[in-house]
Amino acid sequence: MHFGKILEFINKSTYRIEADCTTYKRCGGCNLRHIDYEETLNMKQNAVQSLVNKTLNTKINTNNTIGMGNPYYYRNKLQFPIGIDKKGDVCIGVYANRTHEIIPLKECMIQNKTSTEIAKKIVDIIKKYNLSIYNEKTKKGLIRHIVIKNGLNTNEYMIVLVINGNKLLNDKNIVKDLTEKYEEIKSIIVNINKKDTNVILGDKNITIYGENYITDKLGDYDFKISPLSFYQVNPVQAEALYNYAIEESDITKNDIVFDLYCGIGTISLFLSKYAKKVYGVEIVSEAIKMANENAELNNIKNINFIAGDSEIVFEDLIKNKKILPDVLFVDPPRKGLDNNTIKNILDIKPKKITYISCNPASLVRDLSKMEEKYEIKVIQPFDMFPFTSHCEVVTLLELK
Repeated sequence: MHFGKILEFINKSTYRIEADCTTYKRCGGCNLRHIDYEETLNMKQNAVQSLVNKTLNTKINTNNTIGMGNPYYYRNKLQFPIGIDKKGDVCIGVYANRTHEIIPLKECMIQNKTSTEIAKKIVDIIKKYNLSIYNEKTKKGLIRHIVIKNGLNTNEYMIVLVINGNKLLNDKNIVKDLTEKYEEIKSIIVNINKKDTNVILGDKNITIYGENYITDKLGDYDFKISPLSFYQVNPVQAEALYNYAIEESDITKNDIVFDLYCGIGTISLFLSKYAKKVYGVEIVSEAIKMANENAELNNIKNINFIAGDSEIVFEDLIKNKKILPDVLFVDPPRKGLDNNTIKNILDIKPKKITYISCNPASLVRDLSKMEEKYEIKVIQPFDMFPFTSHCEVVTLLELK
């Protein structure tokens, strides 16, 4: 791999701005922090449009990217590794781009402010009780990661301390120190991860304070968020995206809707109000457990959540159970849809497909396989992760 280095600017772009973050160059998280925000939205639209122009026969213009009114401090999930800095002090931060060296954190412009504050307090507590820090090379030491989740609209916080061991020493004192200072902390969990791995969370959670979940409100619905379940990291934009996708899909009370890759059921719940029946499918069984709890929490009766591989469950529903969707929602991982699912979609021909994508390249590849039978009505980018190169896209397809 080769990397370039900027030595001097001969002529600066009018869109180049002074980055407002001291660590951004080394962290690599917000790789567009030196560009005017409005211009980053144009860049995302252009990136999607050029993929469309290159790959699709359909001549369609990508809509302007829908950005955030306030693109700062938007993340509701913080995860920081803990290490020892060059002076021998305990530090938290982010890994420097392409390395496992921790860049100590002063402030993060995209992270919830209180979460950052609590994380710094945890570092003080670790020092106070002289807890050992995990060392990646020797595989010794106790504390590995701090994960903090917060409910934007409920102001509830969950602390997850990831340890390389079976017990957090001084846990009662740690709970007392944290909850006396921050009454918004509703849950403190010890997560056990003794594996030599890059995966942050292990499978086992021990709740040492409060509940084993927190809640957040998104739109009209309450959601339970557990340590392991996925929840949209930018709830402001998530709500805007869901409302847009559902409005444009124009679902009626006669429609059966499938929601493949449904996670903890966020879109399924939003859909339930408009549809006759919703089937949500997700491979992570913990997420389906949460999805069922979320449906119950909101007293929703017309959703059926199924745990399993979307490809297999989808085929089972349409071929064996003979349940056919009028409208299909898909929100696949970065790799997009598999060929078998696309073949099944083209066989059963739902009248509408709403494709939510976190990777425009795999989205456009999948659209090229469906554009013969489906008219692409709209391609709408959303800025879910401001100042990063990530782009979320909502695409609507109608059967020709």
